[in-house]
Amino acid sequence: MVVGIKDVRQQYGSSVVLNIPSWEVNYGIYWIQGENGAGKSTLFRTLAGMLPYSGTIVLDQKYNLRDHPVDYRLRLNLGEAEPLYPSFLKPADLIAFVAEAKKSPEGQAEELIDVLGINYLKNSFGSCSSGMVKKVSLAIAFLGNPSVIILDEPLITIDKDARRALFRLIETYYCKGVTFLISSHQLFQEEGLSVTDSFTLKNKDLVKLMSV
Repeated sequence: MVVGIKDVRQQYGSSVVLNIPSWEVNYGIYWIQGENGAGKSTLFRTLAGMLPYSGTIVLDQKYNLRDHPVDYRLRLNLGEAEPLYPSFLKPADLIAFVAEAKKSPEGQAEELIDVLGINYLKNSFGSCSSGMVKKVSLAIAFLGNPSVIILDEPLITIDKDARRALFRLIETYYCKGVTFLISSHQLFQEEGLSVTDSFTLKNKDLVKLMSV
């Protein structure tokens, strides 16, 4: 078991957004589906330790998010759907900061920059298009030595070349033992990526759709 969830509940005020009694994720590439507003981004941000929650979340059967917050976060990365960075910040500075925080292996950041075609490292984010910002967010999602990488709507705003590069990265890291949780409104099979299982957020819980 790579990720274990038990009695996880997330709510805003009196409105319950997530209510997951139990969910276990083994090694694989998982497609998380759901309508807009179903709670996919909330689930991902909760797993990443960005939102308060009730219940238990454990990584690699060892790292409880509450009890081992640093070890947990070193092993789980999130690429957000619509990343927002300060307009004055430059991609080079953000990537360097995250690489250090995630204890990235030597040369990893440079390789990701090259693969994703991030040739605007010295531009400020304020001068970058949404696609340019998205590629930086994808790069930092792969930094370090994660056992789980979460990608929330990774295909929006990026071009076909970037998609192909992203899928090559997913396949490479998957072969190294990394598990992926990915949301998308587009069919991954049509894009050339095979998934292990598919789940949908329905009535605030996760329901398994298929096995491949």
